[in-house]
Amino acid sequence: MKEFGGILLILLGVVILGNLWFSFVEGVLAKLKGWLFPQREPKVWHTLSPEKEDQDHV
Repeated sequence: MKEFGGILLILLGVVILGNLWFSFVEGVLAKLKGWLFPQREPKVWHTLSPEKEDQDHV
């Protein structure tokens, strides 16, 4: 039983370290992407024109 608990602790540590590593790498890549490719106006995810969208809310 003691060995089983030790294995679980090791696996938990691996998962936690993997999650931290993934977050670190994603942050570095996002920062590099921001430096290499300057921010542009985000593309609109829908096909409605801005005028038509404004009229619908009035």
